[in-house]
Amino acid sequence: MKLDVKSSSYRRVILILISFLVCTGTALKPLESSESKYFPIAKNIELLGEVYQGVSENYVDGIDTAEFMYAGIDGMLETLDPYTVFLDEKESVELGELTSGQYAGIGVRISEIAGDIYIVSVFDDTPASKAGLRVGDRIVKVDRHIVEGKELDEVKNFIKGPARSQVTLSIERYGQKKKSRFRLTRREVRVNSIRYAGLFGTVGYFEMDTFGNRSADELSRAINDMHAVSRIRNQPMNAVILDLRNNPGGLLGVAVDVTGLFVDKGSRVVSTMGRDPESKIRYQTTRAPALEELPLAVLINQNSASASEIVAGAIQELDRGVVIGNRSFGKGLVQSVISLPYDCTLKLTTAKYYTPSGRLIQKEHGWTGGVREVLEREDEQENKKIFYTHNKRKVYGGGGILPDIRIEGDEVSGYEAALRKEGMLFRYANKYRASNDRLPEAGIDRKSLMQDFERFVKNEGFTYKTEPEVLLEEVKKSLEEDHEKASKKTSGKIDALIASMENEMKLLAAKRMSSESEAIARALEQEIMRHFDEDAARRSSIEHDPVVKKALAVLQDSKKYRKILSP
Repeated sequence: MKLDVKSSSYRRVILILISFLVCTGTALKPLESSESKYFPIAKNIELLGEVYQGVSENYVDGIDTAEFMYAGIDGMLETLDPYTVFLDEKESVELGELTSGQYAGIGVRISEIAGDIYIVSVFDDTPASKAGLRVGDRIVKVDRHIVEGKELDEVKNFIKGPARSQVTLSIERYGQKKKSRFRLTRREVRVNSIRYAGLFGTVGYFEMDTFGNRSADELSRAINDMHAVSRIRNQPMNAVILDLRNNPGGLLGVAVDVTGLFVDKGSRVVSTMGRDPESKIRYQTTRAPALEELPLAVLINQNSASASEIVAGAIQELDRGVVIGNRSFGKGLVQSVISLPYDCTLKLTTAKYYTPSGRLIQKEHGWTGGVREVLEREDEQENKKIFYTHNKRKVYGGGGILPDIRIEGDEVSGYEAALRKEGMLFRYANKYRASNDRLPEAGIDRKSLMQDFERFVKNEGFTYKTEPEVLLEEVKKSLEEDHEKASKKTSGKIDALIASMENEMKLLAAKRMSSESEAIARALEQEIMRHFDEDAARRSSIEHDPVVKKALAVLQDSKKYRKILSP
């Protein structure tokens, strides 16, 4: 439906822009002269409105005026940073779900695997778990919507809906000829931000995957639960691992509260400062710590950002614990959420994060800032300074948080990555689950497992080519195009050389795949286990994680732990 440009859509542009200026404190005051500080703003709003109206009325083809307006706003914001964004009504609702960790649905996570939509996780005590849906179920239809060819986000929206409303899922389960239909009543689903909590010996392990409204309370409850379990075992919890790897962050206040579980009340955690130096705000902990004394390791990697970096930076600079892993992402920009008319939202970067010592968390990511350069670039020398922790240890700028102990996690080989991309591990686990009611008590025999998996992969038509093999194919194709220009003798030599190289590469690829068989077998075992018991699979993965192993070793060596935190 097209809108009347001269009425609602045109006024909407002006209204949203004026609302933005009002919300950010830039009121449009009467103009006394062209020298007024507000004149350029009013002038540019008028200019934008004229361009919008002129194009919408006179462009050679018909224009969806609403989408055109949104595109203009998006284009304007793209000249800034990636985190300053305009959210329409639907996106604003999704933002609320993300920060609250709560939505109306059935309690599943879905993912696209090899072109199909599968259930990859089922939350406990939800409509999905009670109805008997399980990991590996392929979604064919949601109500009247056929899923094939649909985008993942579109399918998610089909499944979500108002609480107490009903939704019907048509499911294909491996090994069953007939499709199954599940009629479910949606309800409010709360996603716990503590992905996994458990005891590894006497060390409590807590994995957080976001910082939502309830994350600090959820972590506090998980800590109390582990204390209770340790008392039952008569083995008191004597150290803690907080795993923030791949945690993209969330709410600033929650990061302060999470840090407050480990440090003294009144400790400075982070500062924010906007364009005006006088806008600096310091955030301190306000609660008594739950774990003030126990040795602590915080795990981070290149995907730990924002609130994760606030916690890791504060723990490091207060010398409260050891930070282990890789340098964090370097997302040190603060966003304020501004409500706009028509249930839209502006997520606007208004400040930067600084650690207690004054380190700027934000890292230079090489953003181009759009076609026109609108930002006044500041000198980034602050990021190259040396800073000092409470115990006078040196820590370094450069954006992000540099760990005290740097260690890589498990690297996924090219072969395993290709298997995962095509869904081979997941789909084989489906096959195994369909043929077995439970996992064998003595464990899965790896030799027979891998033999069966290799047959499965072959039957599925999966082929893997190493990067050198791909490059050689390109060379071969290029040579074939020039084959007619070469003499028969030269062509014969080239063909023989290519054939020799192909054989050699196949042998090398076979050797590489054989050397990776143990890692593939372990990954396959964990995927199979996940189809039976998600928590058990996660625990198995943690037990084999080299970064967790390093953290356990450091925490159990009190002398080494103290030495790291000494000046």
